[in-house]
Order: sequence, then C-alpha cells, then structure tokens
Amino acid sequence: MTEKIQKTLRDSAGMRWMVLFFLAFAMFCSYIFMDILSPIKDLMQSTRGWDSTAFGTMQGSETFLNVFVFFLIFAGIILDKMGVRFTAVLSGAVMLVGATINWYAVTEMFQGSSLETWFNENLNYIPGFDELGISPFYLGMPASAKFAAIGFMIFGCGVEMAGITVSRGIVKWFKGHEMALAMGSEMALARLGVATCMIFSPVFAKMGGVIDVSRSVAFGVVLLMIALIMFIVYFFLDKKLDSQTGEAEEKDDPFKISDIGNILRSRGFWLVALLCVLYYSAIFPFQKYAVNMLQCNLTFTKLSPESFWAGNTVTVIQYVIMLIVAAAAFASNFSKGKTIKSVMQVVAVVALVIFCYMGYMRQSAETVFAVFPLLAVGITPILGNYVDHKGKAASMLVVGSLLLIACHLTFAFILPMFKGNAVGGIIVAYVTILVLGASFSLVPAALWPSVPKLVDAKIIGSAYALIFWIQNIGLWLFPLLIGKVLDQTNPQLVSDLKNGLISPEEAAMSYDYTVPLVMLACLGVAALILGFVLKIVDKKYGYRLEEPNITE
Repeated sequence: MTEKIQKTLRDSAGMRWMVLFFLAFAMFCSYIFMDILSPIKDLMQSTRGWDSTAFGTMQGSETFLNVFVFFLIFAGIILDKMGVRFTAVLSGAVMLVGATINWYAVTEMFQGSSLETWFNENLNYIPGFDELGISPFYLGMPASAKFAAIGFMIFGCGVEMAGITVSRGIVKWFKGHEMALAMGSEMALARLGVATCMIFSPVFAKMGGVIDVSRSVAFGVVLLMIALIMFIVYFFLDKKLDSQTGEAEEKDDPFKISDIGNILRSRGFWLVALLCVLYYSAIFPFQKYAVNMLQCNLTFTKLSPESFWAGNTVTVIQYVIMLIVAAAAFASNFSKGKTIKSVMQVVAVVALVIFCYMGYMRQSAETVFAVFPLLAVGITPILGNYVDHKGKAASMLVVGSLLLIACHLTFAFILPMFKGNAVGGIIVAYVTILVLGASFSLVPAALWPSVPKLVDAKIIGSAYALIFWIQNIGLWLFPLLIGKVLDQTNPQLVSDLKNGLISPEEAAMSYDYTVPLVMLACLGVAALILGFVLKIVDKKYGYRLEEPNITE
C-alpha cells in the first residue's frame, strides 16, 4: 500500500507544484482581465463617455449573475457533483465567451452599429431590479457600457467558478501537505496579473499614438485563451491522479441540498465568510479606481513623446524587472542555504527599488500602482508556511485588518497633503500600496486554508461557493457605490463637465476620493471587530483555526 501511495502524482512534490503552476497561471490571466479597464478609466471617460457612475456600474456587473441569479451556488453544486476537472474547463470557456463580448462592446465596430442603437433604446428600465436599486443598467448609461456589462457578467460567472475550483483543486492535491503555502503561493502568483494589467493595459490602449481602448481588452482575451489551455492540461493531470488513487469524486458521497443547511449552521463559517466579503470589498473595488485616485492626488509631469521613459521599450524593461522581483522574492522562501536565501532577498529588494524608480520616472499612475502585488509575492509564501507549521490564522486576519484601515486612511488624508510634492507624494504612495498588498496577502494564506477545518470534505466545494457568493455581494455593491459616491461628492465637477466648462480629460483627473476611501476604511474596522470575534469563537468551539495545518 505504501509503495502505491509513493507512486501517485500527488505525493511527488514536483508534480504537486507543477499542477499548482497551471492553476495559478490560469488565475493570473483571469486577474489581468478582471482589471483590464481599471488603469484606463480616464480613457473610457474621454473616448467612450463613461463617467464614474457608468464605469462603476459596469465594473460591478461582474458579480451580478453570481449574486442575484445565484450562479455561484449552482457552480458549487456543479463542482461537488461533476468534480474539479469538468468545472475547471467549463469555467475557462465561460470566461472566454464573456471576455469576447466585453471586447466587442468597446470596439469601434460597435460604435454606430444597429446593436449600439438597440442598447441605447433598451435596458433602460428593468422591472423589480430598478425598484430595488440593484439594476446593472440605467437610463442614460452608454450603450457600450451596457453591452460590456453583459460580457462582464458572463466573465464574472466563469472567474468566480474558476476561483472555487482552483481552491478545491489545491485542497485535493495538497491536503496533508503544505496547503496554506500552496494557496498563498497560488494567489501571490495570480496577483502578478494586477501588475501586468497596470503596466500593459495603457500601453496597448495608446499604442502607435492612436488611442483605442479595445486593444487593451483584446490583450486580455488572448490571455484567457491561454488560461483555458492551462485548465485543459490540468484536466488530464487530475484524471491521471484519480486513476492512480482510485478516487471517483463525481460519484462517491453525492451532494445533497441539505448539506447547504449544515454549512450555514456553522458559526465559524459565517465569520470567515463575512471576513472574506469585508476584505475583498475593501481591495478589489479599490483596485478598479486606484489608478484614477493616484492621478487625482499625485503630481505628474507630461513626458515628451521622444523621451526614453515615454516609449514602449521601458515598459518591457520594467516588466522584466518586476518578474525578477517576484521570482527572487518567491524563490527566497524555498532556498535552504542561508547564503542563497540572503542573496535572493537582496536581489529582490534592489530590483524592487529599481522598479519603483522606473515607475516614478515614467510619470504615470498606472506604473506606480503596479507595485501593489510585489511585496505580497514575497511574504505570502512565508505567511502560508507559518500557518502550515505554527497556526495563528485568526490572529493574522486581525493584523491584516489593522493594516487595511491604516492604508485607506493614508490614501484619504495623508496622500492629498503631498499634492504638488512630486517626490514626497510618490514615496507615500509606494509605501502605502506595498503595505496594502501585503495586508491582502494574509487572506489566502490564513483564511482560505481555514475553510476545510469548518466543513465536511465532501461539501467543501459548496462551502467555497457560498463564501464566494457572499463575497460577490460586496464586489457587486462597492464598485457601483464608489462610482456613485464619487459623482455625488464632486457635484461641482460633475456640473462643470455637463455644462462643458471642463473637458472629460480634465474632469477624470480632478475627483476628490476622500469619502470613498473612508468608506473602505470602515470595512477594515468591521473586519477587525469580526477578527476578534472569530478568535473568541474559535477558542470556544474548537475549530482549531489557531492550530497548524501540518501536525506530524
């Protein structure tokens, strides 16, 4: 029996981590598309007429079907009944279909078409949804934003299905091994997609001196094709594993609706789910506005088109340096020798400083925010490894909440004080963005590996689906809410824009983000309170959230 176990793919560290790479790279591609329009919000306003309300409504539509049509719940049931392999490929295909629609909506082909006319004349009133204030469309919303929202809804179904599938896949391949390290590493690598998006999306949109936002979206569509290929490769590897172990996940212990009730009766489950929605609502919606927030609070100098720093060559160089930062920081976690480990850490720090310097020299907000996931890449595996061997998952969530609060309040009140101070503002922005990314790394390292401790293994897919569904409520609400709050708290700006007193380009760079940022900080306060409650409940009911994952 021992000999058989040793021959399985799962017990080979190399194969486990190769499978993790395929899953992480697929999520890397999906993260790029998720925020593909975020660094070009100003261009969407100036070329497609999307004001903050339209932009926020479209971005919030990503989770609309997941929340209000309960697609994520069905996705969890599909995952439990059909297994990881089928659901992974299905999610990849759904993402690609939605992304393609989203791309067409922002192309020049859509402009002036009969389809644009139809969207202008329809979907202006949705009975029931309008009365409840949850409609993904509204009268006056640009047709391109409406159609893009439909594509983003479909993409959102696929990406959230992929999220729960990848989590379930990691549990399957790493249970009894370094699960928290694997989950943390997967999310850290996937979040490099945020930096990739911030760096390259504006480049594609402005390529050749002619602005075309559809090129950025097309870049994301191509990457989602690659993501689908990654899931197909995973399909065959996972099938091979099941043939070795004799597992038949689709047939053994079938899912029952009553299992959802068992999940919902768990106090620990609700606390973890609420912590998740608070964390993610304070980060993902912020990412969609972060570049514009920096544009409004930092002072940038317009570069000459002939300048080296304004060219595409420097974009590639900066991206290569970013990969060096990520690779060195990540590899340092697995270096056994102290000398090699120290060298890797020095390389990562030096490369990070160079990356930040280049971002400053390029004088663009998107290259500044691109630093967001880099510190997380280095420390997430450390945190995951700590949770695996030492525990303290609930305590880490408390620390993460404190950092979250501090960062959003810094953006709200301290960063604006440096308006006009080119160097000081950039330094404050870089430090705050790095810390915010690091605080967010606590979620995959500490929160996701805790779920298997709260529910039975056979319904873990449904448990993840329920958590993602609750999370999606926040991801639907807050992009929409931030957009509306921005317009309502900047009435003079909105009035001047409507009256033609300022251009769309000038308006996009002049928003006051104080109120939305305070709102996000309040989410951190709520998460902090729940973190302390979770520690109390864990101690009372023995969920073992503070205990290590690896006990032997």
